[in-house]
Amino acid sequence: MIRKGRLLTPGPTQLLPAAQLAMAGATMHHRTAEFRALYSKVLADLKIFVGTMNDIVLMTASGTGVMEASVANLTSPGDKVLVVSAGKFGERWEGLAKSYGLEVDVARSPYGDTVTVKQMQEKLKPEHKVLYMQATESSTGARHDVEGIAKALKGSNTLLVVDAITGLGTTHFDVDAWGVDVIIGGSQKAVMVPPGLAYCAVSERAWQRMETTKNPRYYFDLRKERKNGAKGESSYTPATALVAALSSAFDYLRDQGGGDLAAGRELLINNAETAAAMTRAGAKALGLKLFSPGSPGAALTAITAPSGIDSSNIVKAFRNDFGSVIANGQGEMKGQLFRIAHLGYYDYADTIAAMGALEHVLIGLGMELELGAGLRASQEAYARSAQTMAVAN
Repeated sequence: MIRKGRLLTPGPTQLLPAAQLAMAGATMHHRTAEFRALYSKVLADLKIFVGTMNDIVLMTASGTGVMEASVANLTSPGDKVLVVSAGKFGERWEGLAKSYGLEVDVARSPYGDTVTVKQMQEKLKPEHKVLYMQATESSTGARHDVEGIAKALKGSNTLLVVDAITGLGTTHFDVDAWGVDVIIGGSQKAVMVPPGLAYCAVSERAWQRMETTKNPRYYFDLRKERKNGAKGESSYTPATALVAALSSAFDYLRDQGGGDLAAGRELLINNAETAAAMTRAGAKALGLKLFSPGSPGAALTAITAPSGIDSSNIVKAFRNDFGSVIANGQGEMKGQLFRIAHLGYYDYADTIAAMGALEHVLIGLGMELELGAGLRASQEAYARSAQTMAVAN
């Protein structure tokens, strides 16, 4: 059979065809009225997509760039901060904070677990200037309790910064009501365009904090980007083609929502939740263990490799046999787990294809299982989800 390439990784993700066409036609100069109109539209749509009234900053960078910006802009050398960490990206917060001369305390849980509100509160001190955390820990598939942690911080002077790079578009947030001070997203995730853009919504008290902090910043000066964004411009040369692609992606979601971008965002999130539930059900039916069973996210499902099978071989077989790319474990977890993502331009048919491929891959690697057991369980999970949504509507 021919092989159709599929990106089943938690970033980059499968590209929206309309976004690809938009990139091909994006020849405009970034200091023109045409581009300023496009840029202003994208910033306005980002507010709706994030679900906030706070100002949005859009930068030409990977998500890590805006993570660094949230450290550079909100802290001074020697400040104490708290990091919630249960995986590789929590550890990235630690590394970023230390690189800026901060004193870092950590509320930590093992890979595959989540950090509870109680664990965070036991570590929290009045002198912590910022709490940094993930919404979804992409290295393990676990979802942290952003709402609970935000509520626990209410009334404190500690700012809350959330890396929601794989969380936005896969998780329901109420950014303003919860009091999230900075929430970060990236273009190569649920918004279905290539890597190269990152964005964040910033609260008023976080903007005020920036006026007194002393860490150096130049390209990543969020205040500068806010000022220029109000005029429909970026401070430096933006990735114009990616901005055009992002605009197209929001138009697609708006169309999916019957002309309402917020409704399209809800459909996107519910789609990820359904695909994740299908994948978890299928994996369990095949006798596989979820790596993060206690608090699984919808962006991806991390699955422990069966006994005697290296997950690297599962990843390789997916690519060689079916042209599909899934993710291995990261760091010390390489060879022990594999990750299948469900975010962005990914639907029921992709989920069924991934589960069917997984069955064949595992049989090819020597595992004894009933062909079709995972597919049946996935379809049953879909039917339950469809029924629940029908009742809700």
